Amino acid sequence: MSALPRPAIGFVPTPADACSAMLELAELKAADVVYDLGCGDGRLLIQAAVDYGASGVGIDVDARLLEVALAQAQAAGVSDRLTFRQENLFECEIAAATVVFIYLLPHLNLRLRSRLQAQLRSGSRVVSHMFDMGDWRPDLTLRLQPSEEDSVLYLWRIP
Repeated sequence: MSALPRPAIGFVPTPADACSAMLELAELKAADVVYDLGCGDGRLLIQAAVDYGASGVGIDVDARLLEVALAQAQAAGVSDRLTFRQENLFECEIAAATVVFIYLLPHLNLRLRSRLQAQLRSGSRVVSHMFDMGDWRPDLTLRLQPSEEDSVLYLWRIP
């Protein structure tokens, strides 16, 4: 495994209304295994576990944010269903995921695209906050207005 890179972007928390909408858009169920690539403080995974009973894995390169995520998961009583790993999101295994959440920049989404398409099983869902994946057309686009930041969400289903 190569050394972990410095974060490609600074941590920008997903607004609460966008978190709720992303979970709904993914049609989350308790049986889902949710991966959050670039999970930051873990807010999306924690809400998935609390509100839907899902289990999940958060991947981030920032050890400090992962400590915050774990502490918040423990405080919410869902740390038994969530794992937080310090890894490079372009090298991590994601094949176990049934849902993948991302809030990255467009060029990072494009770098992840082939990995998502190659590793995820048919029927898995990918939800992106704010940015698409080039010419990979989303199955659904949702604009949240009014919103904390006029969020745009994208949903893809792996064929």
